[in-house]
Amino acid sequence: MAEARSEREDLAAGSDFPFAKAKGMVFPRTVLVGHGVIDELGAMCRQFGFPARGAVVTGPKTAELAGNRAAEILNGEGFSVRTIVAHEAVGAEVDRIAAEVRAHEARFLVGVGGGSKIDLTKVVAGRLGIPFVSLPTSAAHDGISSPRASLHDSDSVTSTLGAVPMGVLADTALLVQAPYRLLASGCADVISNVTAILDWRLAVRLRGEEFSSTAANLSEYAAQEIIDHAAAIKPNLEESVWIAIRPILVAGIAMSVAGSSRPCSGSEHLFSHALDRVSSHPSLHGEQCGVGAVMMMYLHGGDWRRVKNALLTIGAPTTAQELGVTNDEVIRALMLAHTIRRDRYTILGDNGLARDAAERLASVTGVAA
Repeated sequence: MAEARSEREDLAAGSDFPFAKAKGMVFPRTVLVGHGVIDELGAMCRQFGFPARGAVVTGPKTAELAGNRAAEILNGEGFSVRTIVAHEAVGAEVDRIAAEVRAHEARFLVGVGGGSKIDLTKVVAGRLGIPFVSLPTSAAHDGISSPRASLHDSDSVTSTLGAVPMGVLADTALLVQAPYRLLASGCADVISNVTAILDWRLAVRLRGEEFSSTAANLSEYAAQEIIDHAAAIKPNLEESVWIAIRPILVAGIAMSVAGSSRPCSGSEHLFSHALDRVSSHPSLHGEQCGVGAVMMMYLHGGDWRRVKNALLTIGAPTTAQELGVTNDEVIRALMLAHTIRRDRYTILGDNGLARDAAERLASVTGVAA
């Protein structure tokens, strides 16, 4: 205690006591959520002072739903906008889109579509150093407002850093048109924050990892909101999108605060990425994370049944069968998960789970029949 008082006194006296911490945090400048907010796209880009030339990155299906309309709105506002139809979220597609953006001399981007199209846009924007606006047409995971992106290669999914969207337009009238399964997956992804935070706190205690209480609180708040309102999240109901989309956005912002995916990605995400590798037909990312959270909460000694019940209420998978994978693939993923990111310490530890432990875990939580 005497040393602590001495340090504070030195600081108060203006001494050269070394304190060299510095951290930057980048957030979306404007987030608009609600019915018909796509109509505000042109005004938002004007507000941001975007230059005249831009590009809309969208998918073949989402172009018809909202991508073409976004381009029309921007062109009507006096911008010169090219529409780029994107496909799979792979490195080669990033290269192709970046080349088209350069060719058009676009100085801003608008990502219109589901998770993969938003991910491609944020990676291209980050590579080229230009701003982008996120205009999601589905809410299958928490990447709508975060800088993290998932890119696929031949046998795995890689989490990479892209740009933080300068603006987010979450139009509930568009989002409700997406298959309900996608919204349920996004909710499951956010619910899985509960185990990500437990893993983070464990890494702080055992490894001295840096911790952000602000990011953790935002992440936990987002998960709690989804769990508390699970009964109100139903198919074909725009109000359900309104309830779910805000916590999904908050989860993405938590990652911006932390400067990493730590607040929203722990052992449950390692399980999901491992399942992507071992399964011949992996499921949606958020769905797999939700199932992973049930099992990882059991390992943490927490209320795993509460997590499972929230997923059941929303209509998200809680078993291997509902994920469309085999029991053996779940077991193999549990055994492999600890190797996915050696730099991220979780409840799985350094050595992971032996097969008998993985089988018991999957069985006792009802994930494997």
